[in-house]
Amino acid sequence: MIDSHAHLDMDRFDEDREAVIARAKSAGVEAILSLAMVDEEDSYKNALALVATHDFYTAVGCHPHDAKIFDEKGGEALLRKLASGPRVVAIGEIGLDYHYDSSPREEQREVFRRQIRLARELELPIVVHHREAEEDLAAILEDETADVRGILHSFTASLATAEMAIAHGFLISFSGILTFKNAEPLREAARALPLDKLLVETDCPYLAPVPYRGKRNEPAFVRETADCLAKTKGISEREVEAATDENFYRFFSI
Repeated sequence: MIDSHAHLDMDRFDEDREAVIARAKSAGVEAILSLAMVDEEDSYKNALALVATHDFYTAVGCHPHDAKIFDEKGGEALLRKLASGPRVVAIGEIGLDYHYDSSPREEQREVFRRQIRLARELELPIVVHHREAEEDLAAILEDETADVRGILHSFTASLATAEMAIAHGFLISFSGILTFKNAEPLREAARALPLDKLLVETDCPYLAPVPYRGKRNEPAFVRETADCLAKTKGISEREVEAATDENFYRFFSI
């Protein structure tokens, strides 16, 4: 299995990070993409050190929550420098979040577009965060991603948005939300989408799947999401594992 989106540098793992990584390996998780974010705490520094130590893959980017400080922290120049490092396979996570509005929406949209354009310059795909911003997300993807591939991570939008993104060369990644009791509309979308366009992730430490909901999430739990996806599509977990592994390695040319 592959956990295609994690945040293992976060302080919620400080007391037992190595045990978490060991559990992931024991569960058969052979690769992890752990994000390195440009934020107030410059958390990308610890994240990149962790990636180097454990041979994870990573993406570098400014989350929409932190769009308001993007230029203060170095903007495109910083990301361009970070993206040249080893095992950096994407720009992300970037996007729009209208649930918390931690940064003004206009700034979110501008910084999202700028990072997509940087990804185009660097010939890297993007990892996209989206929450309660479906209309603007679709408009920006239509405008900016004619030649930029990407992943809609922790997907929660409509089937129409997923199909539009796939038409632009995107993959759709499902997190533990897929397992939630009230997520039947999301499972209906997963059922309709082609398996060769799907990934699974944890987004840990957030969004732990059933039966761990409410607890800290970790990469080993990605199997619960894979199992739910298999049941949703009426196929075996082995088929989901093989397909999502292949999709990840093919997408990132690994």
